[in-house]
Amino acid sequence: MGSGNALTVVAKNFDVFAGPLVALVYPLYASIKAIETKSRTDDQQWLTYWVLYSLITLFELTFAKVLEWFPIWPYVKLIATCWLVLPQFNGAAYVYGNFVRPFYQNPQTANIWYIPRKKNIFRKPDDVLSVAEKYIEENGTEAFEKLITKANKMQANRESRARRSNYMVFEDDYTY
Repeated sequence: MGSGNALTVVAKNFDVFAGPLVALVYPLYASIKAIETKSRTDDQQWLTYWVLYSLITLFELTFAKVLEWFPIWPYVKLIATCWLVLPQFNGAAYVYGNFVRPFYQNPQTANIWYIPRKKNIFRKPDDVLSVAEKYIEENGTEAFEKLITKANKMQANRESRARRSNYMVFEDDYTY
């Protein structure tokens, strides 16, 4: 009789037991495993999952009083989390690619989230980093990479000429 009661308790509170395993334990394990691999796809999958998990948590915190009126919410959340987590469904990548990313990349919505940097009294306004960021904003990353490549070639040419001129001076010093 005691084991029947235990099974009833587990069945009635399945979401309480399975929720943390599906939403936290397995994704934590898979994220650590992804960090140790060189593949970008698993990194992207788990970063995407954690972004979506954070959004779900914020949703729950914001609408906690409303969600109390829906007794099936924990089960809906468990099913949705399984869909996001399990690699057979790849739900996290689907949601991010079709809903979150387009919202974030839309220029009108992206400006809503813009927070200007505070000026640091120790930071010069025209330091290298701020100039590089401004150049990338205006011209794109490809143009910045071309500029860096060109600068590296110019530096290599200067060093090559300096070595040759030092060699010539060295020879001239010993000619009589």
